[in-house]
Amino acid sequence: MSFCRHSTRNSSPVSWIQSRRRLVSKHSRSQSVAIRAVAGNSTMANSLRVAVVQMTSVNDIAANFATCSRLVKEAVSAGAKFIAFPENFSFVGAKDGESLTIAEPLDGPIMQGYRSLARESKIWMSLGGFQEKGQDDAQLCNTHVLIDDTGNIRSKYRKIHLFDVDVPGGAVYKESSFTEGDLFSGKEVVTVDSPIGRLGVTVCYDLRFPGLYQLLRFQHEAQVLLVPAAFTKVTGQAHWEILLRARAIETQCYVIAAAQAGKHNDKRESYGDSLIIDPWGTIIGRLPGRIDNRLSTGIAVADIDFSLIDSVRTKMPISQHQKPPEFWKSASASASL
Repeated sequence: MSFCRHSTRNSSPVSWIQSRRRLVSKHSRSQSVAIRAVAGNSTMANSLRVAVVQMTSVNDIAANFATCSRLVKEAVSAGAKFIAFPENFSFVGAKDGESLTIAEPLDGPIMQGYRSLARESKIWMSLGGFQEKGQDDAQLCNTHVLIDDTGNIRSKYRKIHLFDVDVPGGAVYKESSFTEGDLFSGKEVVTVDSPIGRLGVTVCYDLRFPGLYQLLRFQHEAQVLLVPAAFTKVTGQAHWEILLRARAIETQCYVIAAAQAGKHNDKRESYGDSLIIDPWGTIIGRLPGRIDNRLSTGIAVADIDFSLIDSVRTKMPISQHQKPPEFWKSASASASL
């Protein structure tokens, strides 16, 4: 595992971009519709280290917790102050309906174990999605939970976009058949202040809906976007990296994307390839050995450099150039005349 530091100096845009590419190239080969903002103390150094997890969760809560605990220790040893886990980090069912049987409220023993882990390790944790118990035994919520370094739950986000998809050449998925959506969950856009900046909180399939990320960035000033996921092998091969880099570029945010990887059971396989991407769209964190380690369990680490965020946004001020929704309504009305 390794990391990449960034520095920003006053220079021409061309020389700045060239220096960024040389720096990343040097390190990347070895790198392992309500709105709610959660405020808090967010005293930040110029840069802070984060870790992104890649793992293969199974239908064994204790085994998954042991894996997560080991990876937290590795992250702390590497100097990380924040660690991001993938969707379904605590459990992946081997048969239909199995996730419903283990779903718990956020004050249940599973989440209490992870809260204790965060407190004992003194590290912030992104845990999502977690199988949160729904209003009845037939439904759960796919919930992204943010825990601070004292073990307190700082925020929760319930997945807005549910994965009801017939994957070309793959299986048919119907997440809405067991996951609550319109009535109970999936109504809030969430940002959270943290030591690594203002976090925009999402889950997996949300990645395909850029409007959510535009809202997080331009209305709620997110600096880091969290995308825990369990992309299928088919969709991951086609779209995973390009979608993540697009979200980073168009919002000028860091993106931390923790991924499930490999075969969980005979029925389910995830694409893997956990990534950390900077606001210029450059991959700065990835497990070493791109081909060999896309499916391995481990962490990659990188530094969130706040001066880089400021530099990218100053040199290309898209937030100032962006047109409000009223502009497009007016333009459409004029075009129809």
